[in-house]
Amino acid sequence: MTDPILPLANYETFVTALKAEIRRTQVEAAQNLNQTMVLLYWHIGREILSRQSQEGWGTKVIARLAQDLHHEFPTMQGFSRTNLMYMRAFAEANPDRAIVQQVYGKIPWGHNVRLLDAVKDAAERLWYAGKTAENGWSRNVLQLQIESGLYHRQGTAVTNFERTLPKPQSDLAQQLIKDPYSFNFLALEETVQERDLEKALVTNIRDFLLELGVGFAFVGSQYPIEVDGETFYLDLLFYHLKLRCFVVIDLKMGSFQPEYLGKMNFYVSAVDDLLRHPADQPTIGLILCKGKSKIKAEYALRNVNTPIAVSSHQLPQQLQAILPSVEQLETQLEAITAEALAPTLELPEQISEQVSEQVSEQVSEQISEQISERTDPEPKRRARKKRQSS
Repeated sequence: MTDPILPLANYETFVTALKAEIRRTQVEAAQNLNQTMVLLYWHIGREILSRQSQEGWGTKVIARLAQDLHHEFPTMQGFSRTNLMYMRAFAEANPDRAIVQQVYGKIPWGHNVRLLDAVKDAAERLWYAGKTAENGWSRNVLQLQIESGLYHRQGTAVTNFERTLPKPQSDLAQQLIKDPYSFNFLALEETVQERDLEKALVTNIRDFLLELGVGFAFVGSQYPIEVDGETFYLDLLFYHLKLRCFVVIDLKMGSFQPEYLGKMNFYVSAVDDLLRHPADQPTIGLILCKGKSKIKAEYALRNVNTPIAVSSHQLPQQLQAILPSVEQLETQLEAITAEALAPTLELPEQISEQVSEQVSEQVSEQISEQISERTDPEPKRRARKKRQSS
């Protein structure tokens, strides 16, 4: 008697469940093995520290220990003099075995070595270890997050979440918003505008999602929403899987202005009514500006009842060095204008107005020339020849 053939759908479900369980067991076994190895390295480091302290052993004993361990365990990696020194440093930096087991044991040894080299503050190092375990960062991603100062940027944006969102949603949302956001992964031209920045972020969406943090899912750019027969376009729209809500991002190339809140308030309200599912949490708005005044942002948010955050972004360093700020241009404009108008103070009114108009044209030309000189040396040479010929 032959066995009955299982229906294909049931068999596929059966095999899929078995595969998932095998993979889960493999991951769990690898994690347990990693934790055991990290604890072993911590134990060796602690023993070295103890012997050096109690018996006055010097650092030369570590080289001898490396040779003896390699001779006894020739197929095992990790007992070099350099690695034994890291074990000693690891035990010295983390005297509490429970913390090693609960946090540092969850990330690979190579990550722990990277943390020892790059982060000197104990609390900051523990935070990065926890985030690495939580998000599954590779060593390169961990290094990138350290270099970008993620620890100091997390949860520092100006928001009204405490008043507009229920707990614990408000606490989680606050911790997920950074200030500033680093856009150093972008390759932008000197004349970058808000639309150019948006296109560059979409083009580099993988890096942008990494900078935003775990949980963000990209929905669209220039996302259309129709209100009362008129179509409006959202710069960037995301959905956050942990917060279970939409996140609207509005990009600004200048400093924060209070009137930006009205536009974002409108967008958030529209997304809540048109896109939000009944099971979703309230939509969050994030205004990303080139700079902001904390006091100005707090005043602007005080009586706004929709959850909105104001944060800043950092363009690539080469652009920050090339492009003058609005304040610098205003200062130059005032200085050039004052110097040029000084001789006209005693002229008749009609002649003085004509001179002022000519000065304004000259000022505009000089400002444009200064910007060109920062981005391209050729216009500078052409401008000099033009002035010499005239």
